[in-house]
Amino acid sequence: MPKMFSDPETIAEDIIRDVGSDLVVGLPLGLGKANHIVNALYARAAADRSIKLTLFSALTLEKPTPSNLIERRFISPVIERLFGGYPDLAYVGPLRANALPPNIQVIEFFFLAGRWLHVPFAQQHYISANYTHAASYLLARGLNVVTQLVARRVVNGVAHYSLSCNTDITLDLLRARSEGRAAFKLMGQVNSELPFMPGAGDLDGEAFSAILDSPETDFPLFAPPSEPVSDTKYAIGLHAAGLIRDGGTLQIGIGQVGDALAQGLIVRHRDPARFAATIKRLAPAPDAAPDTGPFEKGLYGVSEMLFEAFLALVDAGILKREVDGVALHGAFFLGPKSFYRALREMTPEQIARIQMMPVSFTNELYRDEETKRRARVDARFVNNVMIATLMGAAVSDGLENGQVVSGVGGQYNFVAQAFALPGARSILTLEATRRSGARLESNIRWSYGHATIPRHLRDIVVSEYGVADLRGKSDADVIAAMLQIADSRFQHELARRAKDAGKLPADFQIPAACRDNYPDRIQEALQPARQAGLLPSFPFGTDFTDIEQRLIPALERLQEAQRSPRHLAGLLWQGLTQRPGSADVECLARLGLDKPVSWSERFYRALVSGALMRNGEG
Repeated sequence: MPKMFSDPETIAEDIIRDVGSDLVVGLPLGLGKANHIVNALYARAAADRSIKLTLFSALTLEKPTPSNLIERRFISPVIERLFGGYPDLAYVGPLRANALPPNIQVIEFFFLAGRWLHVPFAQQHYISANYTHAASYLLARGLNVVTQLVARRVVNGVAHYSLSCNTDITLDLLRARSEGRAAFKLMGQVNSELPFMPGAGDLDGEAFSAILDSPETDFPLFAPPSEPVSDTKYAIGLHAAGLIRDGGTLQIGIGQVGDALAQGLIVRHRDPARFAATIKRLAPAPDAAPDTGPFEKGLYGVSEMLFEAFLALVDAGILKREVDGVALHGAFFLGPKSFYRALREMTPEQIARIQMMPVSFTNELYRDEETKRRARVDARFVNNVMIATLMGAAVSDGLENGQVVSGVGGQYNFVAQAFALPGARSILTLEATRRSGARLESNIRWSYGHATIPRHLRDIVVSEYGVADLRGKSDADVIAAMLQIADSRFQHELARRAKDAGKLPADFQIPAACRDNYPDRIQEALQPARQAGLLPSFPFGTDFTDIEQRLIPALERLQEAQRSPRHLAGLLWQGLTQRPGSADVECLARLGLDKPVSWSERFYRALVSGALMRNGEG
């Protein structure tokens, strides 16, 4: 049975005494990090340079950091409410400041999106890896310790420990250990908020060398609040929802488009006529008719990441096609407090239909391939990308200057599965444009100096303007399809680049139905569904208060206006010349701007007031 500890410093000393002074420690991706054990190991290595500590991880979670007065006043109470008791990981500050002790290394294969740009040490020690390859890389580096957050349950007087949120790599590592290919110590830290997930990750105490279990080291789980779903993301999600086959299989990648897709599926299931009408307004002349009927057979879910939207699909009766009694297989999860609470409060019968598995199960076909092939019929693998080229390559993890934004994760795995399974499709989603300072840029480019998914694996690409089906098509046909889902402000130049390169006929013309790809058209197309309550800003609830929900679009509007002096001046003038209503005064009070005492507070009050007054103007 494992040694039991109540003090993190003591368990750290025991690890060093048992394993030695050269520690190669695996930390699960995201939520499953045993923060107190990791911090105690870091403190010991920082104090004793004879200890060599290598931390191998992914998706290090950090509390948000506001950058100006308005952000600070809005987000600080939210941080305290949602993250106040969450213990920071000790290595984050020194890593961000490029001040890690020389005997400590932190290596990640997936970053929290955009958080580690221009941090030299993090960028230099990043390992580009498919999620499924991470375990082998750990073993090759001599992994000797794994620390993991676990849930605890006593059954017939015997303690069981659930890997809960992170079966992903840990189960694959444990299999390697049982087969004699690895020799590491598994250390658990019990967390009372972590849902106990049955199945392959339900382990008895013998799997662990030691357990840290104490009220003093219990802490609230990291719980990022759901963000509002914009018109752009809803348009993308609705287009994608029309590509999902009843009786099929569904995977959704990391990103907010997943909420939009799930809500689109729910609308399609409950109100097929309105779903079809909304899709028709979004794409008046689609190349192929979308699926718009309800889910009578239902879907089977198999996704490396589980998040709140999947539970909504279960509740709606959409995720109901079972494989060996399971409707949803996943490898890790992360979400808001309501998501963790829903998992904790499920009945044994409900939770048994959701099984956590190793990432090798969700992301690959190799092990038990025939069984997976029978289960994953009509699979749709939906993943978000940042940029796509006219010839179908996709960029989702990094920039062409080498800076890493996030990571490959499981995206390549799922694209490859789409080509390996009969009837399966890869659906890559992206917003057609982005802002870079004051400049608007197209996310559909002629070319780009980096690719995550090569163009020979091009399949389906979805933007807010429609669906481009690229599989098996010639370069010219692929380019034509991509131009049809590009923003019209960039279509002419993109077409010119393709013609200059000899990849499009000189007389090619973009179809008339696709020359009105502007945000106003999307907003107008979605307005009836928005007004009918079918597309709420927070489809699955939120931890933001009513006042905060009113503030969010106003602050987004203010942030957008900062890119244009004319628009900023317009907000300022509106805020100075018009009296705010009672609801707006509550919002100003939430930011401490109801009674400004300095010139800067008066300036911000006017700007926020102007932005709030435009909430009802769209």
